[in-house]
Amino acid sequence: MAAWTLQSLIDARMTVTAYCHRTSCHHSQVLDLGKLRDRFGPDAPAMADDLTPKFKCARCGGKAVGVIYTPDSTTPIERSAYAQAKGGR
Repeated sequence: MAAWTLQSLIDARMTVTAYCHRTSCHHSQVLDLGKLRDRFGPDAPAMADDLTPKFKCARCGGKAVGVIYTPDSTTPIERSAYAQAKGGR
């Protein structure tokens, strides 16, 4: 599986949403990948295990944060960054 970088997600027009796991919160927010790229660099790894330790919930301050990757709906699925990360499947 090819590892995503912040720039590869931007180039693929992928949307990444962070969400809070705390049952009393459930806050979610679409991430500004351009700002993350500017802060960590374009080649910074962008897999969930790379990103989530850097985050805390903007609402409650909790560190139990997950991410959801959403492929660009205008790109044919077989050419999407998601399909490439999954080995073309």
